[in-house]
Amino acid sequence: MLSKSFCLDDAFSNIRCNIRESPHSMQRRIIWKTCNFTRFHCRLDQKACFESERTLTLVGDADDPLYVDVPRPPRKMSERKPYPTPMKILIQRAKEEKEARKAQPCKMLEEPPDNGLLVPELVEVAHQVYRARQSVLFGLSKLLQVVPVQRCRFCSEVHIGHAGHGIRTCTGPNSGFRSASHVWKKGGVQDVVSFPKCFHLYDRVGKPRVGHDERYRIPRIPAILELCIQAGLEIDEYPTKRRMRPVYCIEGRIVDFEMVNKMDEMDRNSYPGIVDTLLDPDVGTNMEELRNSASLSHTNSVDKSSDKVGKSLTELSSTTMGSWFEMISGAKNIMEKYSVKTCGYCLEVQVGPKGHKVRMCKASKHQSRNGLHAWQEATIEDLVGLNYVWHVRDVNCPALDNNLKRYYGKAPAVVELCVQAGAPVPDEYRSMMRLDVASPERDEVDLVA
Repeated sequence: MLSKSFCLDDAFSNIRCNIRESPHSMQRRIIWKTCNFTRFHCRLDQKACFESERTLTLVGDADDPLYVDVPRPPRKMSERKPYPTPMKILIQRAKEEKEARKAQPCKMLEEPPDNGLLVPELVEVAHQVYRARQSVLFGLSKLLQVVPVQRCRFCSEVHIGHAGHGIRTCTGPNSGFRSASHVWKKGGVQDVVSFPKCFHLYDRVGKPRVGHDERYRIPRIPAILELCIQAGLEIDEYPTKRRMRPVYCIEGRIVDFEMVNKMDEMDRNSYPGIVDTLLDPDVGTNMEELRNSASLSHTNSVDKSSDKVGKSLTELSSTTMGSWFEMISGAKNIMEKYSVKTCGYCLEVQVGPKGHKVRMCKASKHQSRNGLHAWQEATIEDLVGLNYVWHVRDVNCPALDNNLKRYYGKAPAVVELCVQAGAPVPDEYRSMMRLDVASPERDEVDLVA
């Protein structure tokens, strides 16, 4: 059977070869091959041109820091936040710590704040951040009386101005029926800047984690305030433990050998003035000054606030923007020493060496984690909500058009509010606000290539 089939195939192939092809079919076959080759060649040229343009664009953006792209819209909740430190470096650090722990199981931690002591040079920075935050909140409350804020009813979009913009970027419920257009209402200070809350830790080294059963007993305060408290700020409502001696690390666990006798506690209660006059050798500041720093800073902020009332709008906006940059820069300096954790899928933040164990995550893949958060290293945008809004060059012009959105820039809501109130444009956000881009008129959009 196999031999017969092979013979039949050979016969049919010989018949096809012997049959002459007509001139019309031959011409059609040649034209078809030529068109396909031309089409393939054009595709290769287009792909090469696209790759070259993309390469030139990326290289140009990298070489020229003046052209910084506008921040992208918020990520999807199913996507994880990018790691500030690459995963390879984190794995390498973990291996080095494991090898060092095996080589020396018991050791005394020397560097603060890992050993439970304060970093001396960051104590004053913590007080400055606290005062700057009070100044920013006061300035925003006054500026909102002149420059209103609009927020969408269905999503987190915010716009600075008397009327909302016309850019269709709404992702809220039933946004498809509205063609992704926003529905605006009046906003407040919490829409301009947000301070996520976290659990307050009494002992950040001895008990760095909050259990699920303790979620109602431990207060939640703004994360930036908790960062200042751990860095040296004293507030009577939120006490924290201050050590005089460093702690030990035994096989990866923190052990505190600092013993306090009952007699010392009785003497401390009997003679509080003597104990308060003791100096902290590690910090080099008076304990009485640390305890009264919160009340003094609050009094100073109130005094400064009363002085700002008589200032002009331009001076108030400039002072608010200066306090904003002081708060952000100070918080970044503190975060270099004091670790802050955030969830990789939601907005939860925890200031401390470890994240809490409260099962309250409702983001993507929380079922596989039993409601626990996927903790990772946090950035300043996780500690302070930098809500980016569209920049309006002229308040008296019509609302922003959806067809011209690629010509508009963005800026943090605090910066945009201060700029519209009269403050000068900061150099850090001049390129992001697209001040060097001339946007065409609405009737000229179709003429732009």
